[in-house]
Amino acid sequence: MNYNKISPENGARVELHDKLKLTGAEISINYMPAGASVPFVHAHKQNEEIYTVLEGKGSMVIDGETVELKAGDWLRVSPAAKRQMFAAPDEGLRYLCIQVKENSLEGYTMEDGVPC
Repeated sequence: MNYNKISPENGARVELHDKLKLTGAEISINYMPAGASVPFVHAHKQNEEIYTVLEGKGSMVIDGETVELKAGDWLRVSPAAKRQMFAAPDEGLRYLCIQVKENSLEGYTMEDGVPC
């Protein structure tokens, strides 16, 4: 079979790597209730992260700078950046995080597509 399909349950964090048998990315669906935060500051060795806010609002502190986030926003964070995510005090935050190796994309959309 050349595809994998799932219907993940809602939870605080659902990682799709193993569930979808991903080979080039890590994707997680995350939810933080109002006032919650990722409990640690972190960076990565080689993976950039792409975030999209699905619902709610919050912020991310990146290298000491606070970036406000709301539903519909997209944000890319370099591997070396120190980051921590926070839900707003009065509203939860549901977001998608995609991790991929920085500078690994060799082609995209029409450059990678092959007519069959």
